[in-house]
Amino acid sequence: MRSGFTFLLVLLFFSSGAQPAKTDRINKIKATLPVIEKLYQDYAEKNHFPGLAFGLVVDGQLLLSGASGFSEIATSTKATPQSLFRIASMSKSVTAMAVLALRKEGKLKLDDPASLYIPELESMPPLTKDAPDITIRHLLTHAAGFPEDNPWGDRQLDSKDEELIALIKKGISFSNVPGITYEYSNLGFAMLGKIISNVSGKPYQQYIDEAIFKPLGMNNTIWEYSKAPSKLLAHGYRYEDDIWKEEELLHDGTYGAMGGLITSIEDFSKYVTFHLSAWPPSSVPETGPVARSDVREMQMPWNFNNLNAGYKYPGGRPCAMVSAYGYGLRWSKDCEGRTGIGHTGGLPGFGSQWQILPEYGIGIIAHANRTYAGMATINTAVLDTIIAMAGLTPLPVKVSNVLDQRKNALLKLLPDWKNAEQSGIFAENFFPDKSVAHRKKELDLLLAQTGTITGVSEIIAENQLRGTFRMNGNKGSIKVYFTLSPENPALIQQLDFSEAK
Repeated sequence: MRSGFTFLLVLLFFSSGAQPAKTDRINKIKATLPVIEKLYQDYAEKNHFPGLAFGLVVDGQLLLSGASGFSEIATSTKATPQSLFRIASMSKSVTAMAVLALRKEGKLKLDDPASLYIPELESMPPLTKDAPDITIRHLLTHAAGFPEDNPWGDRQLDSKDEELIALIKKGISFSNVPGITYEYSNLGFAMLGKIISNVSGKPYQQYIDEAIFKPLGMNNTIWEYSKAPSKLLAHGYRYEDDIWKEEELLHDGTYGAMGGLITSIEDFSKYVTFHLSAWPPSSVPETGPVARSDVREMQMPWNFNNLNAGYKYPGGRPCAMVSAYGYGLRWSKDCEGRTGIGHTGGLPGFGSQWQILPEYGIGIIAHANRTYAGMATINTAVLDTIIAMAGLTPLPVKVSNVLDQRKNALLKLLPDWKNAEQSGIFAENFFPDKSVAHRKKELDLLLAQTGTITGVSEIIAENQLRGTFRMNGNKGSIKVYFTLSPENPALIQQLDFSEAK
């Protein structure tokens, strides 16, 4: 029953002045695309997905998008990158961004009690007498003390405002007091939707459309499935008794703030691009619905979730992983220091995931129309494959002027250290920590092994005030690491020489 694979490659064009390194990077990623295409197709067939759509965002553009199978089985409508899938909990970060947009307008603060904006919460009995008020930040980070509510929450999508308020008035069953642990709560995000509505004075869907989607050009992202063009709407299915059975599509409602969005790969890629645009921090003009610093704030690990010491990548490579939750976003860092930010989504009939690797400048999106389709596994495998096949490394940090100045001044002093104490480039701790004589002796021993210095490499910056470079000799190389002090101008507070491996 599976159709052929629909494949779309969006070509990137560069001006004659474009950096060759960037062009080479794109070409290497493009070369992995046939492998990526097959990974998705095999995964879809193995897991009985009626349809699947995916996209890869690289350096601010949708480089690749594709689809396989059907968005609707009964009519044999093929899935495409324009097909509209319900993305479930991928919606949560959009809701979080809307909260930050209201903060930007000065209409709320994240540490405000939620009861300021949902008055019915004021009279809700707490779990213990010493329990703190539930804050907006608690709701954003799954720290409100509500119990994990999958799959109960998935069936509340079309609930009305009055039903949410009635639930609150009756009293919520807490699993913990607020602020002490992570526990995933769809209810908490439904409350955030209600807060957005009450604060903005309009339905949260309308506010998000106007404040988030319109500025990003997301013109085909909707909340109510009945408004979708029939040829584009993906129907949801479960695979049971060796056949696909269609799941009922729920209408939009109060709980849509936790998982109601309906969007395409092409439209959602604009949202992913905006998240990537926050890295690295820069002074270019702001163009988004919220500040780039707000986006980075969303992406931070605000609430610890898990340490998986035995984590293995889909290919079998062991690598411990720590995870946490930001504002409507999942955050992870593996044993190699690779940071991933994004969110999964799962509802009856649908499964999805998006993820960015900020240090690599790439992001991935995948939607499928089978109940709780696990898209995180395949997306992680695809990203890992791209990095390995294309030989990608984290994008270089731009070397600050002060780092470059301190490097050049340092090189003028070496290897003799003549007048080093009078040079003015070292912080007050530097020579009391280790004398000139000892520093010279250590460097002389290394120079004896590496031979005459024939050249010096560029700095590899860790940040604005820390970096590494190499002094290359005719027998070997010396690694030079230095870090600057917080004073202005910044001075060298630490300097280490070691044999380069």
